[in-house]
Amino acid sequence: MAINLSKGQKINLKKENGSALTSFCIGANWGAIEAKGFFGGKKKKAVDLDLSAGTFDNNKTLVDVIYFGNLNTAGIAHSGDDTTGDIDGDDGLDNEVIQINLSQIPANIDNVVFVLNSFQGQDFATIPFASIRLYEGTPDRVNNIVATYNVASDAQFSGFVSMILGKLYRRNGEWKFSAIGEPTRDKKLEQTLQTVQAKYL
Repeated sequence: MAINLSKGQKINLKKENGSALTSFCIGANWGAIEAKGFFGGKKKKAVDLDLSAGTFDNNKTLVDVIYFGNLNTAGIAHSGDDTTGDIDGDDGLDNEVIQINLSQIPANIDNVVFVLNSFQGQDFATIPFASIRLYEGTPDRVNNIVATYNVASDAQFSGFVSMILGKLYRRNGEWKFSAIGEPTRDKKLEQTLQTVQAKYL
């Protein structure tokens, strides 16, 4: 049974049988914007959201950034850039996915923070079915949804183009996940990660 995450909620990364969840995906899903075309018709306008992750050590120093321009680091892999969103409605798969293997993340990394940026500055409130989820599987296959966070239905994101989704953090040798769910006034990924560094570690 998937958890519907709320802001500030923390979840243990445990499977139903009690074993640790060590390999999973964080996915972002969204649709193209429906706009009025010529002569009263409708057309779809592409939406380019960017799901990214920053890794931080125990001194709150940014170690690496995983995004469409840097797809891999130890224990973390990005599926690549989606610059349109789902044109024909929700296809059930996420548009950008970051795969996590906790056992391969270096020992000096204590936080992995996930952020979402609207590359072309399109307001989150205008983007259909924008959501984030944590699940077992691959970018092409969803085996088991652990938790979901609905961005599109949350009025607090109206007027914003950047947000901090949540973070994986290491405590006493165990990894946990905290849903942050905060919009920021930042316009670019670099600025968003600076906000993470200042406020959310």
